[in-house]
Amino acid sequence: GRAQGLEAAASEEIDARRKALARREQRERESAVAASVASAAAYLVLCTRDMVSRADQRRVTLTAEQAEREQHLGQTRARARQLAHDVTDLTTSVHQDEIARAEQRLRIEALHARVVDEHGIDPQTLAREYGPDQLIPQIDPATGMPSHAGGGDDEDAGDVAGADTPFVREEQEKRLLSAERKLASLGRVNPLALEEFAALEERHTYLTGQVDDLRRSSTDLMAIVKEVDDRVEQVFAEAFHDTAVQFEGVFERLFPGGEGRLFLTDPDSMLTTGVEVEARPPGKRIKRLSLLSGGERSLTAVALLVAIFKARPSPFYIMDEVEAALDDTNLGRLITLFEELRDSSQLIVITHQKRTMEVADALYGVSMQGDGVTTVISQRLREAQAKSA
Repeated sequence: GRAQGLEAAASEEIDARRKALARREQRERESAVAASVASAAAYLVLCTRDMVSRADQRRVTLTAEQAEREQHLGQTRARARQLAHDVTDLTTSVHQDEIARAEQRLRIEALHARVVDEHGIDPQTLAREYGPDQLIPQIDPATGMPSHAGGGDDEDAGDVAGADTPFVREEQEKRLLSAERKLASLGRVNPLALEEFAALEERHTYLTGQVDDLRRSSTDLMAIVKEVDDRVEQVFAEAFHDTAVQFEGVFERLFPGGEGRLFLTDPDSMLTTGVEVEARPPGKRIKRLSLLSGGERSLTAVALLVAIFKARPSPFYIMDEVEAALDDTNLGRLITLFEELRDSSQLIVITHQKRTMEVADALYGVSMQGDGVTTVISQRLREAQAKSA
């Protein structure tokens, strides 16, 4: 085993020496490559320094050229700005000149059209015959005509020619303004004035007739309104008087020993008056409804309704639980009134009072079964009582 161990150690030593030899050879190669790289680097440094030196010289030259060119470029740009400004000024001036020429042309055309419209002659003839080089004739204030209008022979013509004056713009402008003021004071001549007058006169006649018709219609309507108001006042006064009389009697029956009456708030104006109710139950001094109990107010209201029914009977009366707040005594009095009204009218009364149901001729009730379906039940009490009798 020791021999094997020595052999293994020898083998490892041989391998280690072989590897060390390979590493030494590799280091020698790398050393040679490093020496080559070092010599190349030294050469490269020398070349780089030479190139840097030449580059510095080139940079200085280019910097000087750049500065010179930038200076030249600045001068060129300044010149370009100046030229652009000059072009803008020239363009503006040309545009203004064109606008001025167009305005002058339009003004000249407008003047030509005005000359043709107002005077009926072309501008050349107007300038030739009435231009500033022509003498201005004097106007006779008495006749309004030129002073040489009546001249005949040459001698008279010579005298008139001496009276003419040269053209002076300021004087003629003053004469023009004066003539325009006088013309404006006269107003425009309307050639259609007669036709317009005839049309307006016809329309005035038509409108006058319409106004007269409206006035007559208004008078007729006011008469009808007056008649209707009188009729309304008459009917209301009669109805109020009858209702007031019936109210006093009904109130005394519902409140034995009490006193009730109706009166108007404004008797002089039957169309706008209100109706006040005074009720004094027996044993009380108060008359205002607001101070009465609920049953007393309900019974007073029923008394007013029954009074209206008696004053102006109707075939049908429908009342909804009017006796709900009444005690047995007042209920009996109200049922007595119901029986009196039943003689001349039919009453439909919605009630929960048993005594009210007992005096009815027929009963109609609505009940709900367990399935939620409502059923109407009816019973004629008078027929049932007759059969039982």
